[in-house]
Amino acid sequence: MRSKAIHLTILLATILIGCSKSIEYSETFKKQTSGKYLYNPDEIILVYYEGNKLHLNWKGGEIEPVALEENEFFVPDMYKKFRFVQHPQTNERYLSVISEDNEENVSYDYLKINDNYKTPSSHLKSGNYKAALKGYLEIKKQDSTSSYIEERNFNSLGYSYLRDNKYEDAIEVFKINTILHPYSSNVFDSLADAYLRNGDSLQAYSNYVKALNMDPRNERAQRYLKVYKPEKDKL
Repeated sequence: MRSKAIHLTILLATILIGCSKSIEYSETFKKQTSGKYLYNPDEIILVYYEGNKLHLNWKGGEIEPVALEENEFFVPDMYKKFRFVQHPQTNERYLSVISEDNEENVSYDYLKINDNYKTPSSHLKSGNYKAALKGYLEIKKQDSTSSYIEERNFNSLGYSYLRDNKYEDAIEVFKINTILHPYSSNVFDSLADAYLRNGDSLQAYSNYVKALNMDPRNERAQRYLKVYKPEKDKL
């Protein structure tokens, strides 16, 4: 069944591509519709034009949609038809998914955002950790189980920085993880490890204490706390 569905999708996409129209987009239309659209809390769809060719950038890939009308196009990679719409009350622009059941129905799916908008992951990648944290906290507020704030992803990124001897970056990433997951022993263990590698034994001690309090079986924290004895007046 899956194989048949894939073949059907490819066939339909091929037919649609063959039917793609040559559209003369006005400069006004291109100006109104080009830009960034928020696909989800941490991903965008970039819409732009090269001459009279509509293009998308989605998930890091360049896509040339199948033009159906000036305001309608099909994206084989998503297997969806879209139109550009403007909300009658807010005047905000959206990419609207055209319903297969009722093409007359207008939905407001992907909001057009400012060109200078950055997703939390973009801020994280550029080292703007304060802005990244703000974005991730907003995601958590909307959905505390979101895959975009998974503990293991931040942990993996932090350790990749440690392997490259980028200790300050690792510390910042692990600090974000402790704020997003304040009841996880593992995130404080990782932060302690980063502080220790960066030569800050006191901060390492403080975070190993937190890790051990949450998980008394944490062997690495146990070993460190047995060896390191901080001066009481520094705590």
